[in-house]
Amino acid sequence: MAFKGDVKKVVLAYSGGLDTSIILKWLQQTYGCEVVTFTADLGQGEELEPARRKAEMLGIKEIFIDDLREEFVSDFVFPMFRANALYEGLYLLGTSIARPLIAKRQIEIARDTGADAVCHGATGKGNDQVRFGLTYYALEPGIKVIAPWREWDLTSRTKLIEFAEQHQIPIAKDKRGEAPFSVDANLLHSSSEGKILEDPWEEADEIVYQRTIAPEAAPDKATYITIDFEKGDPVAIDGVAMSPATLLTKLNELGKANGIGRLDLVENRFVGMKSRGIYETPGGTILWAAHRGIESITLDRGAAHLKDELMPKYAELIYYGFWYSPEREMLQALIDKSQENVTGTVRLKLYKGNTTVVGRKSPKSLYSMKTVTFEDDQGAYDQRDAEGFIKLNALRLRLRATGQGGPKT
Repeated sequence: MAFKGDVKKVVLAYSGGLDTSIILKWLQQTYGCEVVTFTADLGQGEELEPARRKAEMLGIKEIFIDDLREEFVSDFVFPMFRANALYEGLYLLGTSIARPLIAKRQIEIARDTGADAVCHGATGKGNDQVRFGLTYYALEPGIKVIAPWREWDLTSRTKLIEFAEQHQIPIAKDKRGEAPFSVDANLLHSSSEGKILEDPWEEADEIVYQRTIAPEAAPDKATYITIDFEKGDPVAIDGVAMSPATLLTKLNELGKANGIGRLDLVENRFVGMKSRGIYETPGGTILWAAHRGIESITLDRGAAHLKDELMPKYAELIYYGFWYSPEREMLQALIDKSQENVTGTVRLKLYKGNTTVVGRKSPKSLYSMKTVTFEDDQGAYDQRDAEGFIKLNALRLRLRATGQGGPKT
């Protein structure tokens, strides 16, 4: 925790919404410091110029609004998808992977502007405070970190509204009541949690979903697409080359139209509690299936199985906020090495919430029709070799049966 008088200038992760506008004013009032605002465009789908105007109205002189969509997808999302990362077997880590980029850019701005502190609006109950903090300290060990939700006494929506009114901070009319749930969004996903979603027994209302139509409302006719990969990364859809952010945007459109990417999850937060969230990752869900599809014919069995063994650890590191840790970098090097021959094309069928791989081909394919065929393989495989293979693998089982009586049946 920083102390009053210690901070001269702070870089605030600023959305322009009510909470971060209150934080902006609170920083000026509590720390008496200069505030620099930083707003990241990660493809959340919101107009960002109002954030600039609001910061100007609150007296901010240094305002940064950066379009980070391409960097987000190419340097964070794609490396993560090379690993097929899923937290607790289901979650595609849409919020988790965005935090290190936002925090990295804050540190860069702090260096450029001579700021000695950074500030985020994450609560003291969630994962994001950890993700922000770990990234800040990994990149700038001596930086001061201000986390208002762990410091101030504005502990209710009523107190926040009162503070805003006292300091002439504009409040959208719909913010005067209790929001039914909170939303975080970027180009990879949207997540909704809290309030009406807190009871894990109650099915989420359709109003919660913003990135996808209901599978029941999706077209009765399937959509077929192809995705081309080069060294583990997608580069084209239906043969049309696209930039990383453009490609993910297109997959989002396809996923939304076919009701793909919904997840209702109760997860284990890093801080120890369980939480229920509704996630929508339409393009990411398609991409995950497609990447597994191209790996199925280009990865050696040992490499593929090793990746699957390491994936839960890799996903956990991202979820916990350790993107800039040596162990994540070590795993990334292994994962990236595995992708050297993951090149080719996958054909997918999108239909009413489902993504099915229905075709795959690659100039680097390890799949041999000559070897696997049930027809005459013309000497490609001698089936008699299997007898010795089986006997060697059975040797320890036979010795156990002879010396110890074998397994209990």
